[in-house]
Parts: sequence; C-alpha cells; structure tokens
Amino acid sequence: MPNVSPSGPPMAASPLTVAVLEIDEYISGLGWDQPARLFALVDTAKLRVQEPGLAAQLGLDGAESPTASLTPIEQDELPPGTALDEFLATIAWPDAVIGCAMTVERLMLPPSAEASVPEGLSDAQLTKWVAKHPERQEVRMTVAVLRDGTRESAVRLRAKDTPSEVRTGAGLVPGLADALAATFEA
Repeated sequence: MPNVSPSGPPMAASPLTVAVLEIDEYISGLGWDQPARLFALVDTAKLRVQEPGLAAQLGLDGAESPTASLTPIEQDELPPGTALDEFLATIAWPDAVIGCAMTVERLMLPPSAEASVPEGLSDAQLTKWVAKHPERQEVRMTVAVLRDGTRESAVRLRAKDTPSEVRTGAGLVPGLADALAATFEA
C-alpha cells in the first residue's frame, strides 16, 4: 500500500506518481461516468522556460513546484465512437512531450469470477455479461508512461471512492500502459 499523506500524493513519490495522482484527483473532482481523457506530460521546468505564457496560464509561473516535476496538459476529447486502441494508434507526440497519461473507467471482475466467464463471447457479449455480474466493480484507471519506458498507474474503485483507497503501481494496467508507450514509437 502506498504511503499516502492526508493532503496529497505518497511521501517521497516520483514525479510520475505525483502526476498520476494529480490527474486522478482532477478527474475525481469531475465525478464518475466520465469519458476517457488523454494528457500530455511535460517537464515543468522546461515548460516555464520555453512557454512562459502557457506556464502562467497553468499557474506554474511561481517557484512553488519542485524542479523535477511533470505537468499534465489535458488534450482534446477523444472522438466519440472511436475504439481506444484505434485512437491511440493515431497519436504522435512532439519532442517537448516526455510522457502521456490516460484515464479510463471500466467494469472489472475479481480474479475469483474470471473462471466463470463463458467461452466464445464477442466483445459486446462479454461487456454485457460483465455488466450484469454481481461481483463487478467499477474502476477508474489512470495510467502514465514516459518516453524512457517508466510507467505508473492509479486505480480507484467506485465503491471505495476516497483518495486513501487509490492504489498505485507500475504494473497495475499493463495493456493500457503498452498502448500508451506505443504512441512514442516512431
């Protein structure tokens, strides 16, 4: 379990963990049933130097942020009706973007229920089956990757929707992390 301070991210957290938890907190403030959202991650110190106007708009013109911090910048909404993997395959980031993050909400089953999944279901049928399962959990996943391959994730259960219940870890959502990492491949 991460070491969570009452008013913020885990103590001694990496800049990527801090960014993931900032995004999770921001999205949490918008409530549940949100669309997937994509964020560019930029080096805060470089942003202040290279784009002082944007840094000022984002409230980053002061010296209160640590120099080794990342600033998440929300991107335009994902096109409605576009599959997430298809959308991510269209992304190409400029050099100034050193990482990216995405939040998505999904229904998940505990490992104990996975053995009861009927075989041969289409994706649509599986989605309906999971939605009706009594052990389903609604989760919000925030996943981030850096160009260097570093990864971090935060998972929040709707049933335990408090900052102290958010779980973090690099390998919590490997499929989404792989898809985000692919947006940096040439």
